[in-house]
Amino acid sequence: MIERAHRRILFASMVGTAIEFYDFYVYATAAALVFGPLFFPSHDPALQLLSSYASFGIAFIARPVGSVLFGHFGDRVGRKSTLVASLMLMGVSTFLIAFLPTHDMVGWVAPVLLCLLRFGQGLGLGGEWGGAALLAVENAPPGWKGRYGTAPQFGAPVGFIAANGLFLLIGLGLDQQQFLDWGWRIPFLFSAALVIIGLWVRLKLTETPDFTAAKAAHETERVPIAELVRHHGWASFCGTFAAVACFALFYIATAFALGHGTSVQHHDRNAFLSIQLVAILFLAAGILVSGIWSDKTSPGRVLRIGSVATIVVGLLMGVMMGSGSLAETFVFLSLALFVMGLVYGPLGAWLPALFPTRVRYTGASVAFNAAGIIGGAMAPVVAQWLADKGGLGLVGLYLSAAGLLSLIGLLGLKPQR
Repeated sequence: MIERAHRRILFASMVGTAIEFYDFYVYATAAALVFGPLFFPSHDPALQLLSSYASFGIAFIARPVGSVLFGHFGDRVGRKSTLVASLMLMGVSTFLIAFLPTHDMVGWVAPVLLCLLRFGQGLGLGGEWGGAALLAVENAPPGWKGRYGTAPQFGAPVGFIAANGLFLLIGLGLDQQQFLDWGWRIPFLFSAALVIIGLWVRLKLTETPDFTAAKAAHETERVPIAELVRHHGWASFCGTFAAVACFALFYIATAFALGHGTSVQHHDRNAFLSIQLVAILFLAAGILVSGIWSDKTSPGRVLRIGSVATIVVGLLMGVMMGSGSLAETFVFLSLALFVMGLVYGPLGAWLPALFPTRVRYTGASVAFNAAGIIGGAMAPVVAQWLADKGGLGLVGLYLSAAGLLSLIGLLGLKPQR
């Protein structure tokens, strides 16, 4: 039975990442549905979508910068205060997007401002995941690190459901023109209320036992990133590639699938959002299974099995999603997101274990967010380009390649218990 104090910690770990990922997914959904014509107008719809996806990728470039910045303070000052700061930056950046003028109003200034705020989103998220994972696993009792490590991972499906669910409700209540004119701004405005909740929860926390002990023993690093590069470069390198598959799976099954399904296969937008909302429950199931399985075996073993499954899922994409059937697409998305749970859920316990306490925030954050560049930043853009050139079969091979990269990264390190 989990103690009451630990339930509060796990909730704080989950709610913060849920809010951060809500902010991030709101942008992903808007990028697939409306940002193309509003901020990157073009006579070619495919070019509009590509430009919109490119702005989506900017945050992934900012994430490693945020991981170094917030990791520095997280390893020197503490996990709690750093998590509060990252949440504030992410929330303010998202909230301000709601007030942006469009290209028709101010021309090229509109996409520049959008990209600037997108960078702010990524900077904040760069410091979020690592700190939330440490908050959970550094408080975990013996034998529970795998399950505790899934607490921040559950923020992903919760944030996705909130973001896409709100877009779906807005879409049902507004016509297409109203949605383009002002309806898309509502989810960005709503982020302010979520940030207030997140801050209220996190300000009540105490510091983790591991960091408190390290600080009392004067074992904190003056420049954590320098220590990481000098003595933990191989762990960071392998950890980065091990996390590639989860990003590729998620952004192909959500951002790319939504854009391709509605603009190329001409599925109804609300219908597609609906099947994604149900399919995301399989991600939650995969995370739950992976946490229990990790504690019974090891996080690394679950990640290796999940990486092999990612390769298989990629090979199925052309046949299942390429059929054009909404039912078959739903089955494929559900399968892909369940497998994502297997390569995402164990990361909360596995990545921090690669690094000592004094550089753990920096190391886990840098590896996770560098993987975001490789697996997530360009995934919708590359997938869209591949689909235009050779169909969804090529996109599936791209996904399989991501699974292979993760498997290689995992095999490059000694198995963990």
